Amino acid sequence: MRAAGLDIGSRTVKLAVLEEGKATHTRKALTSHDPLGAVRELAKGVDYDVLVATGYGRHLIKEYLDCPVISEIKAFALGAKAIHPTCRVILDIGGQDTKAICLNDTGELSKFEMNDKCAAGTGRFLEIMANALNYSLDEFSKAACTAQRAEKINGVCTVFAESEVISLTAQGARRDEVALGIHKAIVSRSIALLKRIAPSGEVLFAGGVALNECVRSLIAEELKRPVIVPPDPQIVGAFGAALQATRHYDNVGRFT
Repeated sequence: MRAAGLDIGSRTVKLAVLEEGKATHTRKALTSHDPLGAVRELAKGVDYDVLVATGYGRHLIKEYLDCPVISEIKAFALGAKAIHPTCRVILDIGGQDTKAICLNDTGELSKFEMNDKCAAGTGRFLEIMANALNYSLDEFSKAACTAQRAEKINGVCTVFAESEVISLTAQGARRDEVALGIHKAIVSRSIALLKRIAPSGEVLFAGGVALNECVRSLIAEELKRPVIVPPDPQIVGAFGAALQATRHYDNVGRFT
C-alpha cells in the first residue's frame, strides 16, 4: 500500500509517500496564492492508495478530496517519533508559527504550546528582517554566524522589529551584528516555549527555520542539550500524515 501525506503550510506544501513504511517520494513547493494549484502540481505523477492531509490548508484539501485530516501537532508527533524514536521534545518553527511539542515515555502526545498570534520569531519574520538588511536568507544566516557581537533587538513584533533594524543601520550599526541580534531574539522566544513544556531532554528541530545554521547553533547553545535536525526538517509533518494514512480508513482521496 502506498500512503501519502500532505502538509499544506503557510509558505510551502510538502508531500511524502510511504511504501512498506519507507519514504519513496518527498516533494516540496511554494504554497503561493493558490495552495490547491500548488498541491495539484506537487502531486502530479505520484501514485498513492490513501492520503491524509495536515497543515494550515488541510481543510481546503479535505473539501476537494474528501480525505481525512489530522492536526499539525499530531502529524509532527508521529513524524518525529518515527524519524527519531527516542525523541520526546519537538520544536517546529515554520512560516507563520512556532510549536513546541512534548511526548510521554511511550511516544504519545503529552502537551504542546504554540506561538500563532503573529509571525514574530517565525520563518516569515526571518524573511522580512533579511530583506530589511538587504540579505538573502542564506546570506542572513551566514552573516549572523560570523558576527563578533549582537545588537540588542528589543521588539519582537515584526513591524516594530523592522523599524528598529532600519533605525540601527541608519545609526551605523554593523549589518552582521544586527543580523545576530535578530537571530538571538527569535531563539529566545523558542527557548521560552520549550522550557515551559519540557525543561530537559534532547530536542528534534523541524520546520523550514531548522535549515538556518545560526538558529540551530544558538538553540543548542542556549538549551545546553542535544538538538537533532533531521536530513529534511521540512518534511516531518507530511511524513507523520503519511504514517497516519497507513493506519487508515476506507476513505481514499485522489486528485483528478
